[in-house]
Amino acid sequence: MTVSELIRTAAQASKAWPYEEARKLLKRYQNGAPEKGHILFETGYGPSGLPHIGTFNEVLRTTMVRNAYHALSDIPTRLIAFSDDMDGLRKVPDNVPNQAMLAQHLGKPLTQVPDPFEKFESFAHHNNAMLREFLDRFGFDYEFVSATDRYRSGGFDDALKNVLRHYQDIMDIMLPTLRKERQATYSPVLPISPKSGIVLQVPVEVIDADKGLIRFEDEGDIIEQSILSGGAKLQWKVDWAMRWVALGVDYEMAGKDLIDSVTQSSKICRALGARPPEGFNYEMFLDEKGEKISKSKGNGLSLEQWLTYGPQESLAFYAYREPKKAKQLHMGVIPRAVDEYWQFRGNYPKQAVEQQLGNPVHHIHDGKLPQGELPVTFGLLLNLVGVMGDASREQVWGYLQNYVAGANAETYPELDALIGHALAYHRDFVAPTLQRRAPTENEAAALRKLDAELAALPDDATAEDIQNIVYAIGKDDAYGFAELRDWFKSLYQTLLGADQGPRMGSFIALYGIANSRRLIAEALAA
Repeated sequence: MTVSELIRTAAQASKAWPYEEARKLLKRYQNGAPEKGHILFETGYGPSGLPHIGTFNEVLRTTMVRNAYHALSDIPTRLIAFSDDMDGLRKVPDNVPNQAMLAQHLGKPLTQVPDPFEKFESFAHHNNAMLREFLDRFGFDYEFVSATDRYRSGGFDDALKNVLRHYQDIMDIMLPTLRKERQATYSPVLPISPKSGIVLQVPVEVIDADKGLIRFEDEGDIIEQSILSGGAKLQWKVDWAMRWVALGVDYEMAGKDLIDSVTQSSKICRALGARPPEGFNYEMFLDEKGEKISKSKGNGLSLEQWLTYGPQESLAFYAYREPKKAKQLHMGVIPRAVDEYWQFRGNYPKQAVEQQLGNPVHHIHDGKLPQGELPVTFGLLLNLVGVMGDASREQVWGYLQNYVAGANAETYPELDALIGHALAYHRDFVAPTLQRRAPTENEAAALRKLDAELAALPDDATAEDIQNIVYAIGKDDAYGFAELRDWFKSLYQTLLGADQGPRMGSFIALYGIANSRRLIAEALAA
């Protein structure tokens, strides 16, 4: 049996969520490829604010399902990243410049709103470019589609006529979900005002579905206008369903906050004569306060921030884990995500294929893991940088070369990148919080004992030798530690200025016995 056959067999039974999702598509097309000849995946993006990790996360997770489907089937696939850039600008985001200018364009399609950053032809073009730049940097295989382009080019015209033909069916689906005052003005179709250019929220009368003609009131005047070729857009739940039909979307996931929207859009999709796509609802990322991350608020982490303090694989790892569980997304989660990624990556080669398919790194790298290992943890790097103070990359390598024979940027390129992340993370988030405290009397006695033991060690003492010494002191009743963890916490607080820290044997071996004894002397002198 070939490797791909082994993987296909294991994937049929794997409980990893991408395979569970991919098997929905196998069931959808049990008799082979659909008429269009491929399976279409879609992700949606509302460019009313700057892209954030949640946006990236959806493309990443969808790609993981797409890759899982490739392991199960030979039917080709496509992935569309769709931008809802015909949406009217509903409010001015908090985190962009030129807010007064933006306020003058409220209600207009985002592609008709000037770019507050003054770099692109519109606000939507700016935000679309930011999204594409990041997706390209991460290496996603996708096709970008603009709602404005599709509407204006006539690409949606047939689907829009179909919406008008089923206008009352759609109203019957949507009206029961709306408040009474909203029911009075609701229309599935939002005409673009010929006077102001604003996306209008007004009642609409269908005149001729086959010609795309509607009638509505605009600033007191009765207007007859075609909705084709950019004359209107659809309310977004109707728009979503229309897009599924027009493009032939087979799979699209969405956040838990859109469960009701998925339900309504699926009903509309069926009313238009098509089958809704497969998918699932993932939980939302939360900020440090437990609040939902918002593009307009700019809370939570940006894509650029994560990539300043951790590699992109660590972000992918964090996004993969437990997609149906709400997770906080803030600076404090990055170091653990980095170390857990490397832990799972280190385990992968030793695992059977069934275990590999459940390993997050399999889905991060689509089974094609890069070569290389990490001789120290990211946490240990952060502690090293913490005691070094204002260190350079070269100085950090100097310590690492004493700890790992032959270690340099060429032999450990991923470690070299992590040093850069560690220096940035320490500078911006760790250094301002470090505060060493003076040891208590019993802690000082234990530190003096540790100093004496370190002084007696030979130069080639291993991290394990040092760790055994640290353990023995912590367990010695003479120093009065109720539990071993109290001794470790005292070491972290008095030597490193933090409440948590590394395996001390590894840290002392990395930092050097002489340097570590100097830390102890400084603590005893405090």
